[in-house]
Amino acid sequence: MREVRLVFSKTDRCKYISHLDINRCMSRALARAGIPLWFTEGFNPHPYMSFSLPLSLGVESLCESVDLRITGNISNDEIKKRMNKMLPTGIRIVDVYDDFRDCSEIAFSDYVYKFEFKDNETALKKIDAVLSSEEIIAEKKAKKGKRRIVKETNLKPFIDKYNISVRGDEIILNIRLAAGPERNLNPTLLFDTIIRLIDMDFEWRSIARITLLDKNYDLFK
Repeated sequence: MREVRLVFSKTDRCKYISHLDINRCMSRALARAGIPLWFTEGFNPHPYMSFSLPLSLGVESLCESVDLRITGNISNDEIKKRMNKMLPTGIRIVDVYDDFRDCSEIAFSDYVYKFEFKDNETALKKIDAVLSSEEIIAEKKAKKGKRRIVKETNLKPFIDKYNISVRGDEIILNIRLAAGPERNLNPTLLFDTIIRLIDMDFEWRSIARITLLDKNYDLFK
């Protein structure tokens, strides 16, 4: 038995597939592809699968991963080839390799936000002002006993760095956020907070996770 990591992209309409459904999708594709997997023991055996960092619904990614335990004699190239024949459009295996790092080492994630407003120049100035401020207060709905309350959270400590500009008809925001088991910022929460604070309606937006990094800013793999 050996462990392998499958790195996959999740784009287009597949960004609306939940993490639970991605798990089911992978399980079915692995079965159809005939990948020889190690199964857990007990009354309800199932293949061992471990995902690196669950992705927010509606966010695309080029760097998702799932770890598997393989029992048969099959090459990594063959796993990639078989899986890509069985996965739906929008999910593609981009790499398969052994000897990988533990997911607890993930510390940051790079995202690309794309916005479009009726007045991009004004929106750019307002977004930059929000991101450069000392505090970025998000409002999260929560429950306190039987009462629903709004909890305020400062997102500023979760932002490592950013760059923002207008390119063509879009505002492009490249931003590095805290990610991983210890500190993690939901990129959708940041988007919603920005829109609330600038008080402008957007015409279109997209969010994509590009890379995962460790605490030293080295590529997580």
